[in-house]
This record gives sequence, C-alpha cells and structure tokens, in this order.
Amino acid sequence: MMNEDQWEDLALFPLNTVLFPGMVLPLHVFEERYKLMIGRCLEQDRPFGVVLIREGIEAGGDAIPYTVGTTAVIAGVTHLDEGRMNLVSIGSERFRLRHVRRDLPYLVGQAEPWPLIEVAADQAQELVGPVRALFRHYLSLLAQAQGDRIEIEEIPDEPKALALLIGVALQVSMPLKQRLLTQPSILRMLRVERAILRREQLLLDYIMRTQSDQWEGGFSGLLAKN
Repeated sequence: MMNEDQWEDLALFPLNTVLFPGMVLPLHVFEERYKLMIGRCLEQDRPFGVVLIREGIEAGGDAIPYTVGTTAVIAGVTHLDEGRMNLVSIGSERFRLRHVRRDLPYLVGQAEPWPLIEVAADQAQELVGPVRALFRHYLSLLAQAQGDRIEIEEIPDEPKALALLIGVALQVSMPLKQRLLTQPSILRMLRVERAILRREQLLLDYIMRTQSDQWEGGFSGLLAKN
C-alpha cells in the first residue's frame, strides 16, 4: 500500500494501454524523461501510475491523460545500453487524478486511491455464472477466428477476479477498456462486461459466417477496432 506522500507525488507514465489491477505490463523505457522517472522510482522503491492517453502521442510531445489509472509496481528490470531498460510491472491500485503537474520532464499527479466498491456478495455472485459462460464462449470464438489457442488456465468464480480478468482479456478499443476501468463497483463492471461480451459474440458470429475469407491476415486487427 502507498503512503499519503506517494499519492501526492505520483510519477505518471501515459501510454496507449489501459492497465488493470493484477495485469502484467512489460515496458521498454528509452525516452530520457522516462529513464529519469523509472530511475527515481527504483531508487525510492515506489510505483508509478499508468494512465491512458486521451490526447497526444506516446513517445515525445505532451500527452493529456485520462483521470483514472492504475499504479504499476516494478517486478523486474533489465538494464540495457545508453540507460535504456526493459521492465516487468504489475498493476496494483486503481486511482483518480486530482491534479497533474508539468514542472518536471515527466508528468506528476496528485492522486487518490479509488478501489472498486465491494457490493453485497449475492448481487455480484448472481452475475458470475452467466458472465463466465459468456466469457468462455467469447474466448472460444476468438480462438477460432484467430486460428490459435488462448491459454487461460482457469476462469475465476470470484466476482472481482473475474471482472478484472475479462477487462484484461477483451480485445476491444482502449477507450472501451478505459470505460471498464472507471466503473465504480465490481457489480457495474460485470454488467458492462456482460453487455460487451454479448455484442462481441454477435460480431464474431457474424464475421465467421460472412467473412471467412478474411480470417487470415488482419482479422484480429478488425476485432480490435470495434
């Protein structure tokens, strides 16, 4: 858990990726400002915040991030030539930004933890069975469409673990993943995921019936745009 000072001075890494708690995120750090940022995080043994870019670009320039993100704990680092690094980080705590500072080479946020609200267990548990079934079918259709196996050892039956796994695994646009990340509760996240899985299942069924000639060379790219 982070202390109050760390929340008030959270180094931010804007990316074209939505990080969920528990998600593994490998990163190649090559820009000078992020080499500086990660170096300081390593020295001080503190996480950084990952936020999806709302406007701007990932490398170079100034990015404007969404206000909800997830802290990333550095689990491993390989130092390369010229100060570059390969990182393995893991999503930890969801947060909301109150303010963003631009007085350093990288963005720094004044943030506050924003954990998912735990609703009554029976409410969320009622959704687990139907959502797990939809997710299992989605993975099966996706594997058929891409001509590959999707390895998930076990689909959890605990509501929070299930909701976060689906958020990571869905092959949808990043703004839609951001919408999932910003849901206030596990129950709301599962409900939105149920709607997305139903839509994606219809889309996959349709494509597999009518566009089988497009399965090779770019099919997964077609899915990611929806």
